[in-house]
Amino acid sequence: MKRIIITCCLLLGVTLISFAQKRVLVEAESFKDIGGWVIDQQSFDVLYSSYLMAHGMGKPVEDARTTVDFSEGGKYHVWVRTKDWAPFPTGPGEFQLSINEKPLEDSFGVSGSADWDWYYGGQVDMKKGENTLVAEDLTGFNGRFDAIYFSTEEGDVPTNDNEALLAFRKEMLNLTENAKDVGQFDLVVVGGGMAGTCAAISGARMGLKVALIQNRPVLGGNNSSEIRVHLMGRVDQNHNAKLGRIVRELDNGDPGNGNPDADRYGDERKLQIVRAEPNISLHLNTHVYEVEMDGNTIKAVIGRDIATNQEYRFEGVYFSDCTGDGTLGYLAGAEYRMGRESRAETGESLAPEEPDDFTLGTSNLWASLEREEPSDFPETPWAIQFSEEYHIDDHKADWQWETGFGNFNTIYEAEEIRDHNLRAIFGNWSYLKNEMPEKYSHHELAWVAYIGGKRESRRLMGDHVLTQMDIQDGVMYPDGSVTATWTIDLHFPDAENSKYFEGEEFFAGTKHIKVQPYTIPYRCLYSRNIDNLYMAGRDISTTHVAFGSTRVMRTCGMMGEAVGYAAYVARKNNASPREVYTLHLNEFMDIIESPLSIHNLPTLPQD
Repeated sequence: MKRIIITCCLLLGVTLISFAQKRVLVEAESFKDIGGWVIDQQSFDVLYSSYLMAHGMGKPVEDARTTVDFSEGGKYHVWVRTKDWAPFPTGPGEFQLSINEKPLEDSFGVSGSADWDWYYGGQVDMKKGENTLVAEDLTGFNGRFDAIYFSTEEGDVPTNDNEALLAFRKEMLNLTENAKDVGQFDLVVVGGGMAGTCAAISGARMGLKVALIQNRPVLGGNNSSEIRVHLMGRVDQNHNAKLGRIVRELDNGDPGNGNPDADRYGDERKLQIVRAEPNISLHLNTHVYEVEMDGNTIKAVIGRDIATNQEYRFEGVYFSDCTGDGTLGYLAGAEYRMGRESRAETGESLAPEEPDDFTLGTSNLWASLEREEPSDFPETPWAIQFSEEYHIDDHKADWQWETGFGNFNTIYEAEEIRDHNLRAIFGNWSYLKNEMPEKYSHHELAWVAYIGGKRESRRLMGDHVLTQMDIQDGVMYPDGSVTATWTIDLHFPDAENSKYFEGEEFFAGTKHIKVQPYTIPYRCLYSRNIDNLYMAGRDISTTHVAFGSTRVMRTCGMMGEAVGYAAYVARKNNASPREVYTLHLNEFMDIIESPLSIHNLPTLPQD
C-alpha cells in the first residue's frame, strides 16, 4: 500500500527561500489575507494541496494579498500554477497577479486547458526583503490558483506530477521532519459531519479523551452552511430509544435544502456544543492524509492545516472514520467497496445484473432571492447551454441538482464534479435571467455552494455487510443498534436530463422504496481487518442497495453516538471493537438502551 509521508512547519506563513538556488515558493492558500477568495481543499487527496478560488457568483471578489521576504533581490522568473476550469473554448476564471503593485503582463486562468499546470508570468524585479503579492479576480467565476514560484533560472519549471510535487513542496517550504504532536487520545474521530460530531460528543461524555478532526472551518458536513442539506431520518422510532439524543441537540430545525439563510443550519450551535465538552480537543481546518500503522493497528494519524500547512500528529487507542469517503480506512488498508455489487453476489433484487462503478452523485445547491431592484447576469458561453426546449424553471435548487452516476469518480474527480455542477447552475441561471426577464429580472443569486455535498464513495467492510434483505425483512440481530427509517433511496439520472445531456447528467431522479424501522448491527460499525478502526456515517459496512437507506444524516448521527459508546466499552475492558461484540455485547447494549446521564459521567480505569 502506498503511504505518503510529509511533515511541515511553514516559515513566515507562506514561503521559504532556497538560498543557493535563489528559488521561492508561495502557496496560495497561505496568503496572509485571502480577501474574498476561498480556500478549497476538496481535491487534497489528488493535488496534495489546497488552493484559492474566487467564488463570486459572477461578481469579482476582493483581492487576496500577502507579503514574501527575499534574501536577495534581483531578477526572477515567475510561474503560477493554475488551470482553466471551463475551457469551452476558454473559461471565465480569469485573474491578474501583481507584484509590488505592478501587474504581470499576462492574466491567468484562461489558457484553454483544464489541466493544472505552471504558467509563465515573465521576469520580474524582486526587492531584497519584503515584497507584496496581490491576486485580483477579474470575473467572479471561480478562477483559482495553487502556488506561485520564483526562480533566477529561466528553465527551472516545477514538476506537474502531483506525487513528485509533494517532495518539491517539502523542499521549498522547509518542511520539518516531524509533525507537531497534539497528544494521545482514547478516541480519534476523523471527520466532523453529523456522524463524527456525534461520535466525539458521545465518547467524551462517557469519559473518553477525544480528538475531533475536521477539514473545514465548520462542523456538520452536509448539514453545515457550506453545503446546506437538511437532516433526514427519524430519531423517534428507535428500538434503542435513547439513541438520537445527541442528534436532537445538534438539530437546528428543518430549513430545507439550499436555504439562502446560512444561520438556519446551526454552525455556531454545533461548535458551541462541542466546545462545551471538556474531553474533546477540536481541530478544524485539518485534513488527515497519512496514517502510522503497527501491523493491522492504527497508531497515529497526521493532519495538515489547509491554510497554514502546519502538520499535526494525533496518537490514539481507537480511531473512527467519519470522513464519508472512507479516507482513514483507505489509508490504513481497510477492506472497502465502491460502486454496485451484482445481483448474483448479494442476492438483492434491486442490485444490477453486473457489478459496476456506479455511485450516487454530488450536489452543489444554490438559491436566489427577489430584490427590490432589477439585476442582470452575463451570458455564459462556457457553461452548459439551455434552451426553451430544455431549462430548469426554478428560483432555487433542491437535491436533484446532482452529478456523478458513474460518469465521474466521486473521490478522484471531485473537482470536475463540482465544476460540472457550477457550469449547470450558472448556465441555467443565465438562461432564466436573459430569456425569461418577466419572471426573473428582480431575482439575484444569493448563494451557490462551492463545497460539494457527496452522497456515496467508499464503504468500509465490517464483520457484517448490511443488505436489502436485512432491511426489508427487518432482521433483528443480537447487536442491532441504530434504528434506521429512511426509504431505500437510490438516485439515477433524470430521464429528461439524460435525453439532452447523455453522459453529462446533472439532474437526478429516484424511486423511494418504503421500509419499516429496522436496526443496523453493531458489526457494521467497525472494520473487519483493521483492529482498532470504527466507522460511522455513509461509509459503514453495507451493500450499495442498503446504503440507499442508511446514508441520511440523522441515522448517521446515531451511528456516531453508538460508536462513542462502543469505544467506551472497548477502552474500559482493554478490548478491540470486535471484542465488544464477541465478549462485551451485553454491556454495550445496556448502554445504548439507557445511556448514562451527562451529569453522571463514568470514570475510566487509569492506565
